[in-house]
Amino acid sequence: MGNPHILAIPYPAQGHVIPLMELSHSLTKHGFKITFVNTDFNHKRVTDAFAHKVSGEGLIHLVSIPDGMEVGEDRNHLGKLTEGINQVMPGELKELIEKINRLEDDEITCVIADVNMGWALEVAAELGIPGAAFWPASALVLAFLFSTEKLIEDEVIDENGTPINKEKMIQLHPNTPAMHPKTILWVCLGDLTTQKTVFEYARTYTKAIAKAEWLICNTTFDLEPGALSLVPEFLPIGPVSATGQLRDLPGSFWPEDATCLKWLDQQPPGSVLYVAFGSFTIFDPIQFQELASGPGAINRPFLWVVRPDITEGTEPDALYPNGFKERVASRGRMVGWAPQRAVLAHPSIGCFLSHCGWNSTVEGVSNGVPFLCWPYFADQFVNESYICDIWKIGLNFKRDERKIITREEISRKVEQLIKDESFKARTLKLKELVMNSVSEGGSSDRIFKNFIKWIKS
Repeated sequence: MGNPHILAIPYPAQGHVIPLMELSHSLTKHGFKITFVNTDFNHKRVTDAFAHKVSGEGLIHLVSIPDGMEVGEDRNHLGKLTEGINQVMPGELKELIEKINRLEDDEITCVIADVNMGWALEVAAELGIPGAAFWPASALVLAFLFSTEKLIEDEVIDENGTPINKEKMIQLHPNTPAMHPKTILWVCLGDLTTQKTVFEYARTYTKAIAKAEWLICNTTFDLEPGALSLVPEFLPIGPVSATGQLRDLPGSFWPEDATCLKWLDQQPPGSVLYVAFGSFTIFDPIQFQELASGPGAINRPFLWVVRPDITEGTEPDALYPNGFKERVASRGRMVGWAPQRAVLAHPSIGCFLSHCGWNSTVEGVSNGVPFLCWPYFADQFVNESYICDIWKIGLNFKRDERKIITREEISRKVEQLIKDESFKARTLKLKELVMNSVSEGGSSDRIFKNFIKWIKS
């Protein structure tokens, strides 16, 4: 028998793949071999983005299975993706595990599945393999998912997940953000059919993870004491991004432009506005132009991540205001994708204009960087509330009568955040608490070490 062999399977979205890859890398330091299972579609994206690095990971072996969708279908359509996952992936995963287990020294000894892939733990149980569930987002959102049956019973939502009172805020605990009904994941999706598909899937996988012997979360007691008190089974081991050295891991869907780090080296300490909206945000042309004009009007350096697919219907290059690139050439840098952890750790970064995805949130906190919050979808609004209302380490934007965040509003908030030193002071204090939790003997470190003992047993 060789090393303990873990199969790790993330939900097929960028914000889920990266934290599970971070966790997998931490586990390799303890002698575990990892088989990391992406969908075929995402496997190609990862290997294209990291072609020169993938084979060098050693103890992490990247494999893939189909997601049930056709080659040209839109994976951002969560209803279709959910149906494909449900119909195809459980059978494919079972076949993959059986194939690996035919190689005697290579048997899978544990499955770690993203909570959104709870069915993978049922597959593991069927094959007699112990399973653990991993939640990469905030514990509050998971507590909400765990509360769906009670929310139906209390007539907060109906059997399709639709909020009964569309304006009444939902608060699970006094020390947590209240959620607006329209920001609930399945309610965000636009049409009732997709909503029902995703809601039913969520109900099913939260029941499935009851089979998990461990439920570990990418958070800390310091960040979410209220949410973690709601469900004591949630065991925080995060932030997983703060436990290792800055390094390239094969998890990103886009090639990272590391040349921006040399550019940051040339900027004064604490001067740069870093702008990044994750993998999912899309802007209409008017909002994109206002966003470009905001940093363009500020007399300070900025680094802006502009994904090739960040704008609706038109390439971003065609939407920059006239003469924009020439005007900002001396102080602005645009890249298609950035090595975000290394960027946020850089001393020249002054603040982070973010979509407030949980990975970005904990990476910013772990590096003591205050936030400007521009949430786009689902749990990002909860994270915005944590940042602005609970932790008080950032500001949000006000929209005008057209629902647009104007260039003037952007400029005003950037200056307000950077000039008010109390934001930076609070962020540094929170950073210290979070980093202590993953340090030797900290709360996350202790739980992680117990988790390792369990896998080895």
